[in-house]
This record gives sequence, C-alpha cells and structure tokens, in this order.
Amino acid sequence: MTELTNLTVAEIRDGHRAGDFSAVEVAEAFNANVAGAKALNAFIVETPEHAIAAAKTADADRAAGTLKPLSGVPIGMKDLFATNGVQTTAASHMLEGFVPRYESTVSQKLWDAGCGMLGKLNLDQFAMGSSNETSYFGNVISPWKRKDGGNAALAPGGSSGGSSSAIAARLCPAATGTDTGGSIRQPAAFVGISGIKPTYGRCSRWGIVAFASSLDQAGPMARDVKDCAIMLENMAGFDPKDATSLNLPVPNWEAALSSDLKGKKVGIPKEYRLEGIDPDIDAMWDAGIAMLKDAGAEVVDISLPHTKYALPAYYIIAPAEASSNLARYDGVRYGLRDLPEKAGLQDMYAATRADGFGPEVKRRIMIGTYVLSAGFYDAYYTQAQKVRTLIARDFEQAFGVCDVILAPTAPSAAFGLGEKTADPLAMYLNDVFAVPASLAGLPAMSVPAALNREGLPLGLQIIGKAFDEQGVLNAGLAIEERAGFNARAEKWW
Repeated sequence: MTELTNLTVAEIRDGHRAGDFSAVEVAEAFNANVAGAKALNAFIVETPEHAIAAAKTADADRAAGTLKPLSGVPIGMKDLFATNGVQTTAASHMLEGFVPRYESTVSQKLWDAGCGMLGKLNLDQFAMGSSNETSYFGNVISPWKRKDGGNAALAPGGSSGGSSSAIAARLCPAATGTDTGGSIRQPAAFVGISGIKPTYGRCSRWGIVAFASSLDQAGPMARDVKDCAIMLENMAGFDPKDATSLNLPVPNWEAALSSDLKGKKVGIPKEYRLEGIDPDIDAMWDAGIAMLKDAGAEVVDISLPHTKYALPAYYIIAPAEASSNLARYDGVRYGLRDLPEKAGLQDMYAATRADGFGPEVKRRIMIGTYVLSAGFYDAYYTQAQKVRTLIARDFEQAFGVCDVILAPTAPSAAFGLGEKTADPLAMYLNDVFAVPASLAGLPAMSVPAALNREGLPLGLQIIGKAFDEQGVLNAGLAIEERAGFNARAEKWW
C-alpha cells in the first residue's frame, strides 16, 4: 500500500470509503509527520487530538453508512481562521494566547464536511509578507533545497508559507490559505503545489482575521488541481454573516473537471513580459502556452495596459485598509495589553501597539494612515481606487476575446531566507504578477509547471472571469497533465 501521507485528498477520501484503511490510520500517519518536522516551523499550534477525534467519527460514520464529503481527510488550518477553543494568533504577538469562542465560517464548513485539524499553520504576521519571515513565531522554512546549494534555507513564500511548506513536506494533504495580493498563489508556486484564489466573495471572510477587507479571500492549497476543486466545494458558499459573501450556488467543480480545452481561447498579456526577468520563467511560460495549445485551446495576444500601476495601487489600498482593520488592537478588549506603571489610556495604547506589532505590520499601518490622512486621501487613496477600476476594466475587455489568461505566478523561484528582508520594495515585487487579479476580484490559480536550473519549482498562473472557477480549474488540469510535474522535496528535516 502507498504510504498514507503520500495520498492526495481524493485518494484518502476514496480509499477510506472503500475500506482500504481507517481514518484513524491516516490521522496517526500525518500526526507523526507533523511531530517529526518541527525544523520546518510550519505549525504554530499542533492539534493531533482534533485530527484523531474527527477520524474516529469518520470511521464510525463509515460503519453506519453516513459518510460526509471529506470524511477521513485531515487538513492544516492557516492561523488566520478563528478556531473555537484553539489559539488563533495571526502569527502576531498581539494575539498570542487568544482563544476564540467561535468558529470561522470556512473552518466550520470543513469540520461539517468531515475534516479533522492537524494544527494551526504559521504565516506572515497578519498575512503581511511574501516570505513568511514576519511571523512572531519565527520563519517557516521551505522543504526544498537548491541543487548544490548546501544548507541554505529557502523561503516557502507568503503569507500562506506554513500551508505551502506543510503540504509540500507531506505534513498534511491540503490546507486553507488566504490571498490578499497573491498569498495563496505565490507560496504554492514556490514549493510545487497548487492553490486557487476564488472570485472575491466565494468563501466567507467571517471569522478570518482581517488584513484588507476588499481584497482578502480564502481558498484551498493542495497537491493537485482535483484536490483544490474538492476543497473549494466544501469551503465556498453564501454566508449571511459576511456582507461581501456571494449569494450564489456552489458548483460541482470536481465533477465538471476536464482538460479538454477545445473551443477555448487563452489570452497572453504582453505587459507580463518583463525586461530582465529570469529566463527560466519565460521558458516555463512558453512551455505552458504550448501545453494549452495541445489541450485544444487557441492562444491570443491581449493587452492589460494598466498592469504597471497595479503594484503601487495595491500597496496604497491594502495598507489603508490594514490601518483601519488593525486599529481594533488596542489592549482594551482582547489580545495583548501592555500597561506601564502609572500609565494612562494613551500610554497603554502606544505601549501595546509598539510591542504587539512587528516591523512590517507597523510599516504598513504607517503607510495606510498616511494615505488616508487629510490632504493626502485624494492624492493617493482616491487615485489608487481609480486605477483599480481601470485594471478591472482591462480584464473585462480582455475577456471579451479570451476565456482565461495565462501568466507566470511569480517573477522568480523561491529565494533564500534573509535575501530580501533588508529591501521591502524588492520583497513587494514578488507580487507583481499576482496583484492585478486580486485588485479585480477575479479567480486565479497557480499550478506547478517546471523546475528551474537550480532544481526549484516554478508555477504558472491561470486567471479567469468572475465566477468562472471551473474554467480556471480546467486550464490548470490541462497544464498539470501535460507538465507531468511530480517532483517533491527530498526529506532533509
């Protein structure tokens, strides 16, 4: 029998239904992997008992003939989702020790579907980062190594770096992520897994620690496209507790999966051909174009003329919303409270926020407060929102001539830990290909497509029309089948 931790979500689900193994055996195998991989620092909190309890229920349900859609499947939960009775920190000192008495809508949907939780996964603090180096609980390490790269540790991407590292290292078959400007897609590309950001509003944001409310979107990360479809079906759906939730039925994405793209048109945006980009990225992109042609698609050139303004617009809008969302962390109601001797209320505010937030979070709060301040609101924030509208309009016009758009996920493979921390702008540039779809609220997916010269994974991104997750998943499946990507990190941890 294949080692249980090498199985995909679909294989675990189907194998458990068929009686090939018990859910408890699966949970115990993944719990053992989690316990044996602490060097990766992928988990902030481990919850082996939660996984075992859900597994026992799954085995009892199988005996009773009352199986749920994901009975027997243990997963990782990004520590941005509130979990009832389990510490939820957003990887910040500000929320260290905070134990919610409520459950996020997305996590509750997954528990109702039969999943168990292996633990809470590490991330960039308050989801702010592209390398998982801003976590108060220490950086996550990618399970990958460069060829002949010695012991140099690589970034797993961010902010969902704990999720990406854990899946790639076989610590969980799938995990939740959140994507504000690429935080599902970029880490998925860095470690050779798949991840999809659905249309804004597909998954409820209720119970997710907020970063930028008009951009944040939950989505699944998993080993392959089919698993992403399965997970998304069980995460998505209307939620009256979230004012931005889409009141639409959840399609059966798994059943409709098809890699036959006959009659479909794939757009190639000329603005994504950046001068000086790693030639391995361009070579992978060209190979991806050939793969989609082989699947029956017609390739057309398109233009997204406002792409060059997406990154600066994003880094105005997102910090502005963050400065507002993070104002609630003041030491009064929950979380950290620093109360210096003889301090007044303002002193407590200042001490708590100075101690509770890390440097990157403070940087973004300061940027956001500045662009929202009197005299600068119209010059920066209003202008950025106008650019956002133009970017969305570019996509609308492009989708008049194509069904999906193909582009690289990130401008490079994984970089070394510490390589970009001294230069925030260089770090922000990692989101250059991911941010436009986020600003437009469109579904977008990263699929592993190649290894670079250093033996590290590279990902291709598929961007779809609003509500057309099926088109994105199908194009992703076409790439997955033709790329034949089956490389995995060697076990060194």
